[in-house]
Amino acid sequence: MLNLKKENSLFASGYALVAGVDEAGRGPLAGPVVAAVAVLDAAAAEKIAGIKEFKKLKDSKLVPEKKREEFFELIMNNFTEVGVGICDHETIDRLNIYQATFLCMKKALGALKKKPDYIMLDGRAPIPNFSLKQENIVDGDNLVFSIAAASIIAKVTHDRLIAELAEKYPQYGFANHKGYGTKEHLDALIKYGPTPFHRKTFGPVKNLLKKTP
Repeated sequence: MLNLKKENSLFASGYALVAGVDEAGRGPLAGPVVAAVAVLDAAAAEKIAGIKEFKKLKDSKLVPEKKREEFFELIMNNFTEVGVGICDHETIDRLNIYQATFLCMKKALGALKKKPDYIMLDGRAPIPNFSLKQENIVDGDNLVFSIAAASIIAKVTHDRLIAELAEKYPQYGFANHKGYGTKEHLDALIKYGPTPFHRKTFGPVKNLLKKTP
């Protein structure tokens, strides 16, 4: 069960605003990548510690879709602040997925009214050319409460955007695979060709475009 041990340790060290950062949608063949930042101060952390529903918070990949939606509302209503950054498929193709993800994180942090004093990121790669104090935590979305919260916000936001694609292009099965390269998705790509929202630099799409006269 996740707790606020890491955040409380940072508050005790003198940091007033701490935040978790995570992304969703790096792997899909279509649609945007989304980053989110979930910010806490000591008062919000104390309040959250007393909300029993938060005791089941964990990495978004381990939470059923309906429960993610419930957590989304809880986080939005109880965290000090939440920021979201989105980069579309064209930006991903132009920059590459890694740089687009960092840009999303900067956008999410830029959307905040007040900058956090300390940010924690899931994974090994720090945000380049960025002045805020940051710490990388491998498997952070399973270990740090605010990173898990950011993962929920990013995942729900991403999947809502993919749901719009599912409505527009029902034949691709986006509602089932969320843009990832499943057999259903790859079969649809071969049958119908890429949509305007597919990432042209991603292998299966790139290879298909090469074969198209």
